[in-house]
Amino acid sequence: MGTTAKKKYPKGFWICGCTEIFERLSYYLGRSLILIFVTASVAEGGLGLSNSQGATMQSLLTAFAYLGPLIGGVVADRWIGGRYTTPVGMLIVGIGYFCGSLATSPTMVYVMIFCVSAGLGLFKNGAMIGRIVTDKDQIDGAFSIRYSLVNTGAFIGTFAVGILYKDVFAHDGVLGFSPCFKLAALSMFLGAIWFTWGWRFMGDVGKKPFKLEKTAEELEMEKQRKEEEKNMKHQPLTLVEKKRMGAIFLVSGFSIIFWIFWNLAYLPVYYYWTENMNWVVAGYEVPTTWFDAANSFFCVVFGPLTAMLWAKLSARPQGDMSLFRKTGIGIGILGIAYLFFAALDVARGGEKISVLWLIVFAAIFTLGEMFFSPLGHAFISKYSPSRYLSTMMAVWGIATFISSLCYGPLYGATFEGGFKFTSVCIVIAIIAAVSAIVLFVLDKRLSKLVED
Repeated sequence: MGTTAKKKYPKGFWICGCTEIFERLSYYLGRSLILIFVTASVAEGGLGLSNSQGATMQSLLTAFAYLGPLIGGVVADRWIGGRYTTPVGMLIVGIGYFCGSLATSPTMVYVMIFCVSAGLGLFKNGAMIGRIVTDKDQIDGAFSIRYSLVNTGAFIGTFAVGILYKDVFAHDGVLGFSPCFKLAALSMFLGAIWFTWGWRFMGDVGKKPFKLEKTAEELEMEKQRKEEEKNMKHQPLTLVEKKRMGAIFLVSGFSIIFWIFWNLAYLPVYYYWTENMNWVVAGYEVPTTWFDAANSFFCVVFGPLTAMLWAKLSARPQGDMSLFRKTGIGIGILGIAYLFFAALDVARGGEKISVLWLIVFAAIFTLGEMFFSPLGHAFISKYSPSRYLSTMMAVWGIATFISSLCYGPLYGATFEGGFKFTSVCIVIAIIAAVSAIVLFVLDKRLSKLVED
């Protein structure tokens, strides 16, 4: 009896996939550490700045890490191949983290933020995977594996840094911030070497700018598109196209709300709850960065479960749940997470409660993320008019940039602004609930915007 052998992924895919581990390990190590480093006292090896300053610096790192790829994409698309921009970008990021290891003032932290953002703008590993894996039947699986490798790097980085900065590298009361930033730099340098060594397995992919590396299918589509553009060149947008673009702007607006609240939820863990929770479990003081590790862990756990849920829903006679409802549920669950924070603050009655409660919060918090994650590029790719596809993709990226830029200053104005912790959490939960209700109530109308 003959069997059909399962087709293996190209070796170049595994080179790129494992490169993600190096990059995400360093990024989440640095992103988590910056909150602690900036606010730790000078005697402990930190900068001794306020919590709101630490929150703002992290939000700048997050924001420009999203903006950088929009700019770097032009370089890789038009001028330099992705296989060359990627290791160069990783080296620039590594230099940035090394600058962070030398920081004794905010200036070097801002230099680190600039270098990391610029370097990540040139990091085109994901686009390389899309070219290396040419079998359409393997694409979904390839990016699912990539997602797991990304979260593996994130988990390792956030889990390890907690032990390293406060236990392994700490000396005479000085916490090991500098060695940890150097470790993030080393991870990027090693990743660049690994990626460059793997060029031999990538064929010709990435040697030319992506604009010049069109697949046979794209060449055929381009030919058809040029013929269509001759007819469409002077035609205005149709009513359906206008409605679909309106839906994309609307979803991008709710994306800003979601990601502001999502990022904002991290900050009380590092600041408010470090003072109001007992972080000692079985005689060991739990590192703060392990909350980030918990988020990565639950992403891996919930990923397959939510994928099964979407598959089951899509098999129903009425079809899958609308993207607007998924968005509403995601924002609603995030609101519940804030209510959980408020309930913890009330229940503790002025006393410290166990840090283990953060595991429950991380689970709720991540579940909201997994409901929201089906949106984004897939939604835009499906409904954007072809002649405005790049513009609409940029709109989504800019929405993420705006949300990342806002959450740090917002933390300073709310949780650090003299308001009661419980009150801030309840107000955010109410805004989230209202957003979710609006999306559910208007679901049919919004769905009509994207239907023919």
